[in-house]
Amino acid sequence: MPRFSVIVPVYEVEAYLHACLESVLGQSFTDFELIAVDDCSPDGSGAIVDEFAARDPRVTAIHLPENAGLGPARNAGLDRAIGEYVIFLDSDDTLTPHALQAISDRIKDTDHPDLLVYDYVRAYWNGRTARDRFAAELVQEGPAVFQLTERPGLLQLLHVVWNKAYRRDFLQREGFTFAPGYYEDVSWTYPVLLTAESIAVLDRVCVHYRQRRHGAITRTSSSRHFEIFEQYDRVFAYLDAHPEPAGLRPVVFARMLDHFSTVFLARSRLPRGSRAAFLRRARTHCCRHHVLSAAPARWRSRIRHTLVRLGAHRTYRALTALTALQSGARRLARALRHALWVGVLRLHYRIQLRLPLRENHAVFSAYWGRGYRCNPAAIEEKAREMVPGIRTAWIAHSGHHTTIPAAARRLSPGTAAYWTALARSKYLVNNVNFDRQLVKRRGQIFLQTQHGTPLKHMGLDLMERPAAARGMDFAQLMANADKWDYLLSSNPHSSRVWRNVFPAAYKTLEYGYPRNDIYQHATAEDVARLRQSFGIPRDTVAILYAPTHRDYRRTPRHSLDLERMLRALGAGFTVLTRAHYFYDTPVAGAETSLPMDGRAETSQLIDVSKYPHIESLCLASDVLVTDFSSLMFDYANLDRPIVIYADDWQAYEAARGTYFDLRSFPPGPVAQTEDELIDVFATGTWRSPRSTQHRAAFRQRFCPYDDGRAAERVVRHVFLGETEGLPSFVPLQDRRPAPAAIAAPAAESSVSDLPTEQPPAAARCSPLVEP
Repeated sequence: MPRFSVIVPVYEVEAYLHACLESVLGQSFTDFELIAVDDCSPDGSGAIVDEFAARDPRVTAIHLPENAGLGPARNAGLDRAIGEYVIFLDSDDTLTPHALQAISDRIKDTDHPDLLVYDYVRAYWNGRTARDRFAAELVQEGPAVFQLTERPGLLQLLHVVWNKAYRRDFLQREGFTFAPGYYEDVSWTYPVLLTAESIAVLDRVCVHYRQRRHGAITRTSSSRHFEIFEQYDRVFAYLDAHPEPAGLRPVVFARMLDHFSTVFLARSRLPRGSRAAFLRRARTHCCRHHVLSAAPARWRSRIRHTLVRLGAHRTYRALTALTALQSGARRLARALRHALWVGVLRLHYRIQLRLPLRENHAVFSAYWGRGYRCNPAAIEEKAREMVPGIRTAWIAHSGHHTTIPAAARRLSPGTAAYWTALARSKYLVNNVNFDRQLVKRRGQIFLQTQHGTPLKHMGLDLMERPAAARGMDFAQLMANADKWDYLLSSNPHSSRVWRNVFPAAYKTLEYGYPRNDIYQHATAEDVARLRQSFGIPRDTVAILYAPTHRDYRRTPRHSLDLERMLRALGAGFTVLTRAHYFYDTPVAGAETSLPMDGRAETSQLIDVSKYPHIESLCLASDVLVTDFSSLMFDYANLDRPIVIYADDWQAYEAARGTYFDLRSFPPGPVAQTEDELIDVFATGTWRSPRSTQHRAAFRQRFCPYDDGRAAERVVRHVFLGETEGLPSFVPLQDRRPAPAAIAAPAAESSVSDLPTEQPPAAARCSPLVEP
């Protein structure tokens, strides 16, 4: 008996069906059967089902003799199912990678409940995704298994069948089947939830719920939308026959009123001229199933529910139109106020530009206002230490102000104080660019620090790579570069790239990256303290997994099953997952999310995406796993193992391109599949003598200046005007970076055993993209 029976009803979905079925068959968990039920589809969907059944024995194809609808099609699949658990998936939706493994693990951890409820995201045609606003109901706190009366908030979730796994013998024992007609999910979901004696939740997105632009039932005008009343009749008939959960009846009644309101207000569902009849039916329905104290607390909902119960169709539509008019008026007023304020700020900026520069003022920023970070932060701290009378300000969005030290003035982008600082501060320091409206004044000094050694193509090189450039304004890019006085470089390779891709009159400072100074100054005690704050268990190898973004994708690409990897490696490993800041979602699979303050409970898989200081994460870890991220060049300064993992070399090279082949000149072992990566750690290859040799050659090429005194060199030159007598560079062999908590064994052979030929220097690179 397989673990899962995945049932997919199929009707007029030939454009989406391949993706749906592939998302199931491509799961890392393979103990399942896939039952595809062709509901007499008039397009090519039936042939697609047969194609999949012919190529994979796990697929069973069922062809119904006539179109019966979603409910009967699912019943046909249920009749053939033999799995321990049943999962329903609509044929235009997809399972997320490793979803079945996560569902199976949670079922095992919660002792095989009747029902497991998991999360989903709405996936729109333009690439945007959105989680359900009631997703917090799935938080895995409190008892692992419960009944609905203990967590009635689950009724707030969308009443669909495909966000749950059902124990098949539970369905058979209770005799659950789907009713015919539209909204068949309603008369299934509520009874199942009310009846289940053991329910568990999984706080993980397992389904991408496709939001089709057209063709979906919810966007099709039809009188069949009136069938919603019959479905709720079935729900309340079930409640009448099963009075035990009587306390939930008002909640179900309120959800019914919400559902009626949604159907009534949706422009594309009810045929023209039928809205009054719909509300009359709703009024009759409410009288039939009337429940006291069912009104929700919010006054808007109370008004809406009252109008539905009264069948006040004209009043409802009039109030809806009035609300829309008020919303439009408010939007217009906000737009006018914004335009006026922008005009005032521009005038203010022009006035400030005519006032004298403040010789002892410096303004800093990093990563488009994302807080106190990177090279500018290290320079700001060193400037306050070394420059007499310096007054510093930091530009960041208000949500990041807590990261800024008290000694620096906090500025929010777009404010009058922001424009004053840009107009009158002598020193401007950023790792990206300031506002394009910045006017570089005579006497101002602009230090562009950059934020990574360029592996991927940058700047003008992206003119030949539209997939990565995405409409970049190259003229503006060069206009920004013309404002730079100094450009910071961490190695000769970077200097050559920057000169080619940002051709301008700035002076290149080959001083190293100030953000990497901490690696030479931190102690073993600092490392131990950081590991404790991150919840890393003692005596375990901490792997920092930090993939970069993909220019050829709109959404994150999670090709690595971290949970499977940890199961294979055992309890001796912990993974810190760091998603690229371009993405709002964490790397898939992380069990614990580390807050910005860095305190966390112990876990074997910890999401550190929200933690602002990547340097602390590097110090706390024992080994880095990354792909094309420039973080590898910084991490090499710690002289700790680095493993390269990427399974999309050709796609990445085609979309973005790199300045040298990382596989030919890597900082450590290279894995191109998940199994290869597991083998790298299981066999100890990650810290083998050969790995140490590769890292030594890599450090020799890319870490000549990062000796712990980069910030001092920058401050002496840029802020104090000292060009002679700057600190000399400490040779690599004389540096003593912070030791790892789990030390790697020493190499048995020298760097000279490796090829010494360097990869060709690049000519070009991209605008300022973080590792």
